[in-house]
Amino acid sequence: MLDRWTIPLTQAPLIRLADWLYRRGVGADRVTLAGFAIGLLALPLLAMQWYLPALIVILLNRLADGLDGALARLGETTSDAGGFLDIGLDFVFYGAVVFGFALADPARNALAAALLLFAFIGTGSSFLAFAIMANRHQLQRPRFPRKAFYYLHGLTEGTETILAFLLFCLFPDLFPYLATAFAVACLITTATRLWGGYHTLVQADHTPPSCRG
Repeated sequence: MLDRWTIPLTQAPLIRLADWLYRRGVGADRVTLAGFAIGLLALPLLAMQWYLPALIVILLNRLADGLDGALARLGETTSDAGGFLDIGLDFVFYGAVVFGFALADPARNALAAALLLFAFIGTGSSFLAFAIMANRHQLQRPRFPRKAFYYLHGLTEGTETILAFLLFCLFPDLFPYLATAFAVACLITTATRLWGGYHTLVQADHTPPSCRG
């Protein structure tokens, strides 16, 4: 929901940093892999209840996630392979963070973590399933032209996820309540994406390709 406002605000500094890396021969896929490796450190850090160090590596991972796309665009062509790697590793990272909180205090956190992972399956599957069909119908991405996939918006997007992880780390004792609330928001996102995606594709099925935009 907030990505439409936060993405334009973050582009200028990301482009400057990406340009600095690009001129030194750093590729987008290398940043994706490095960011993922850093982000996975959150799992053992959270399991040991080192919440502030975990938050730092989570934020570094999200920085890398923004940088790899900016680097790919500087290369003049956006790689489908790079986009696939980026989104695939993102979902693994999201799951690792939630699992880390479950390990930190299984008695208190496991049920809420399981609910949030269940909700993540809904948001992720609806996101990717629609992206496949949107590509088949050659639908454009007018609201998120910088995304490698067709980005079907919802109540919880990238910005909301970062904010949720931030709150989880800053207030770990409240994780069961915060995670449950975020899971409910994710389930609402899943429902709206399924409804919106279905009706968008029904309309696309009856629209000539030359009329799509």
